[in-house]
Amino acid sequence: MIYISVISALLAVIFLIRYYLVKKEMKSITKQLENYNYHNTEKKVDITFFDKDIEALSVGVNRQIDLIVQANADKRRTEMELKQAVANISHDIRTPLTSIFGYIQLLEAKDVTPEEREEYVAIIKDRTKRLQVLLNDFFELSIIESVDHYLKLETIKMNNVVSEVLMEFYDQFTERDLKPIIMLPKEKISIIADESAVKRVMENLINNAIKHASGNVSISLVQGDSKVIMTISNDANQLDRNDLDMLFNRFYTADQTRSSQGTGLGLSIAKGLMQKMNGNLIAEYKESKLIMKCEWKMQ
Repeated sequence: MIYISVISALLAVIFLIRYYLVKKEMKSITKQLENYNYHNTEKKVDITFFDKDIEALSVGVNRQIDLIVQANADKRRTEMELKQAVANISHDIRTPLTSIFGYIQLLEAKDVTPEEREEYVAIIKDRTKRLQVLLNDFFELSIIESVDHYLKLETIKMNNVVSEVLMEFYDQFTERDLKPIIMLPKEKISIIADESAVKRVMENLINNAIKHASGNVSISLVQGDSKVIMTISNDANQLDRNDLDMLFNRFYTADQTRSSQGTGLGLSIAKGLMQKMNGNLIAEYKESKLIMKCEWKMQ
């Protein structure tokens, strides 16, 4: 009987000690969370009393802290991107508008000659077209990024699509004195995609290659074991490797002068369309060449 009483007393003491330590540890965790929430410290929760349940709790709390830190970082990055996008939009809209207004004022002058009038009208048309391209690209990007925007995915023959798009760029290749190196397989290659979206992706990538190529442009289509890959590459000696990760950002241009060469939306639109088609668009830089790869999974 005495033995049982001693055992019971020992168990009660152990329980009370454990209870005291658990309560102390819980208060410590609460205090640490308060300090973290009030920005008194950036330190995450640590424990001194090792119990598997308390340890699991601290791991869960620290994981949540990591998620909050990441969410805040993403929020700040998104806010910065939005501010930069608004600034770029304002710049790109204001520049042609200011030019258009200036030349309209010149047209209103009484002493303007017919030759000057013709020149001013041509410039106004050019600036207006640039403004139209910008607004169309911005509208298209907003549509693509909408969760309610769906593409019509169906079986399309890539050989035909690539050939059709390349024919549209014959004049542009000639104007730039570029000879495209085209490598299309004899066997027919099909993918599940939206035909108009695929053409838009190709147009944007080829446009980008023609505008910035310092040498020839290569276009190839291959079918691998599990993917269909379309590659568009061009010499890009002026490209910095640091630009590579930024190419698909909205309004980003490797040419920081932001000239009339483009709005900086084309590659972002192409990336968005590829994602909508369950495909992937990646950029690589090898041996002074910019390589754009469009990948679709096999049917």
